[in-house]
Amino acid sequence: MSETGKARRRRRTREETEADLLAAARRLLKRDGVLAGVNLREIAAEAGVNHGQIYQYFGTRQALLRAAAADLVERQTADRDGHWELPFDERRQAMFHHRLDEPELVRLEALLALDGDDDFSPFPRFAQTRQSLERDEGEGSLPGGADVVAAHVMTAAAQMGYVIFREAYARDTGIPLEELDERAADAFAQMVAGLTTPRTP
Repeated sequence: MSETGKARRRRRTREETEADLLAAARRLLKRDGVLAGVNLREIAAEAGVNHGQIYQYFGTRQALLRAAAADLVERQTADRDGHWELPFDERRQAMFHHRLDEPELVRLEALLALDGDDDFSPFPRFAQTRQSLERDEGEGSLPGGADVVAAHVMTAAAQMGYVIFREAYARDTGIPLEELDERAADAFAQMVAGLTTPRTP
């Protein structure tokens, strides 16, 4: 018997099985894209587990996708923990570029939101975000009296929307995608700069 066969037959803990299913979902989403659909049997086969264990551990397809999205966000956030200390404009621009690098995650988040998943959270670390926003206002990187939460929400919406539609925007405008990304990043930086500038009475 091969080493792989032995590994597959070894009884895994629930935590190991859940981790294997999430890893399999991430690999298939990356390989096939979010819009190709997610075949739960294929995820189970990829993870080397029984198809029924997906329902046992996650309950629904939607719950598995939500968990996969949350897992991706957590993994990526762990790699960028230093960004919480950046001023608002730098933090939002860094997130814009991060989202450009992870279009499949953006599409997955959009699908979960459009699917009406009440348990989906677009801001899974909002308590930490709120602390950064309050610091921004206190240190002056956002003007006093600014609606800091709305500024965060609207810049997030602009990032998400651009990433979802960027290929169609490039086709319709006739601008090569790489060039459009650069120009959009510049325009986004100007939008963020507008939010960080105090209003004159």
